[in-house]
Amino acid sequence: MAEFVAAAAVENVTNQAMTYASPYLRYFFRYGQIVQDFTNQRNALKLRKGTVKDCVGEAKRQIEIIYDEVEDWLRRAEKELEETQNLEDEIDRVKCFKWCPKWGWRYCLSKKLAEKTPIISDLLQTSNFAQVGHRGSLKGIEFITSTDFRDFESSKSAFNQIMEAINAVNMIGLHGMPGVGKTTLAKEVGKHAREQKLFDKVVMFTMSQNPNIRTIQDKVAEMFGLNFRTNTEEGRAEELWSRLKVEKHILIIIDDLWDEFKLESIGIPFGDEHKGCKILLTTRQQQVCSKMRCQEEIQLGILSKDEAWVLFKDQAGLEDDCSILNEVAKEVAGECKGLPLAIVTVAKALKDRSLDEWRDANQRFKDSTHLYDEEVLGGVLEPLKLSYDYLKKDNNQMTVNHIQMCFLLCSLFPEDDEICTELLIMCGIGVGLFPNVYSIEDKRKKIVEALKKLQKSGFLLEADCAYMMRMHDVVRDFAHWLTSTGENRFMVKDKLKEWPDMVESFECYTAIALWNCSSNLKNFPDKVEFSKLKTLFLQGEQKADSLVVSSTFFEEMKALQVLYLRNVSFSLKGFNSLPNL
Repeated sequence: MAEFVAAAAVENVTNQAMTYASPYLRYFFRYGQIVQDFTNQRNALKLRKGTVKDCVGEAKRQIEIIYDEVEDWLRRAEKELEETQNLEDEIDRVKCFKWCPKWGWRYCLSKKLAEKTPIISDLLQTSNFAQVGHRGSLKGIEFITSTDFRDFESSKSAFNQIMEAINAVNMIGLHGMPGVGKTTLAKEVGKHAREQKLFDKVVMFTMSQNPNIRTIQDKVAEMFGLNFRTNTEEGRAEELWSRLKVEKHILIIIDDLWDEFKLESIGIPFGDEHKGCKILLTTRQQQVCSKMRCQEEIQLGILSKDEAWVLFKDQAGLEDDCSILNEVAKEVAGECKGLPLAIVTVAKALKDRSLDEWRDANQRFKDSTHLYDEEVLGGVLEPLKLSYDYLKKDNNQMTVNHIQMCFLLCSLFPEDDEICTELLIMCGIGVGLFPNVYSIEDKRKKIVEALKKLQKSGFLLEADCAYMMRMHDVVRDFAHWLTSTGENRFMVKDKLKEWPDMVESFECYTAIALWNCSSNLKNFPDKVEFSKLKTLFLQGEQKADSLVVSSTFFEEMKALQVLYLRNVSFSLKGFNSLPNL
């Protein structure tokens, strides 16, 4: 009995001693297990860090904003891996003394490893991120790429007036004749407001003559990171309205407004509904500012003679000297009437030309006063006509008609639309541009070359995407003026509710573009006689029933070469009568 009690007592004392001494004894006698646990956890952390880093890299490529906790986790993981690299090296050194280990060294290393392993384990447990980032709201490509603003007295004065008015009133109207630089100035205001963080959000969109409400709503929603849950314009407007009211300070820039418009139909709260929402609108007509009840109206005037010359000289690449060429160039610059758009277009057209060509251009200006039309294009018509004619003077000897036809084809698209380069190429091939080039690939190269020339000449503008381009509305108006008479007559209409009046014969048209036609198009004929028509674009209204076209509709279009149909229901039977398609 006594022996049994004594044995139990000894066992109890031994267990208690091990409990208190075990952490230290463990470093000696479980060294191998501790090393294995540490190595496994460190390797797992290294793999996990690589995975998270790859996810972060992909998120950044998708322009996502990385969460702070993810960035913090990566920093801590990197720090632990760097700090524990020395421990890995020590483990390798201990292996060299396998048959004669240094017990003190091994004890210290075991202790360090045992302390680091749970830290690494905690990092692994907190690394399961459902997402590493989120899409941020867009900032506006207009303000990122806006580099056209020149600090002239007229534009600087208007800029300062706008910035002062923004602090005092809710609705500001900027008006001026076409081509004077309203859009460029408005972009500069938005860029400045964003860089100086004067507003939580700055948004800019174009209204044009026939505004597409859904497209505008999509752009504004995209800037605010809003995904619509309703499909009607009214429902989307209500969603936008609620989203915009969340932001305290907003600047909305509405470019190219043609008439009075209810901003509520888009979903923009302002005035008493949202006093932190400021509106800057641009328009050609001062009365639009009055109709919109702008509290501040600012006119952007033309450039002074000296300012016009500075801009012209820069765009034409002229040296600052007293040469005969510069004297002629000054006269040409004067004919641009101080309009920035005309100055830039003409200067680019005459860049690197000979003195004789400059003199010829100057004389053409003086002889072509009949082209000047203040009502239609506000003085831009004559300079644009000269630049258009100068497209034929090309070093590569491109046929003038083909470059000019590329330009005219661009005018077939709706106002302010981005134009798909690929569609233009197909259309150009279809109408027979560059007939002396036989392979499709070579024709493509020629048309792309022509489009680049048009961009360099100022007739086309770059778009957000590399495969798209844009046309300034004034330049588009000029193209429509060119095609209103003569050999190549075009007709372009958007949001058509009723078939155009047939009083004037349609036989004279070579190209017709009818966009967003109502599915219930009134007086839509079963057959039309278009004997000279070579190009037809016909698009039904988007997100609506298809426009139904009779099988006999195409029968009298014998010359038709290019047919573009979208959201249109038709029969292939009618194509049998189109030998040139």
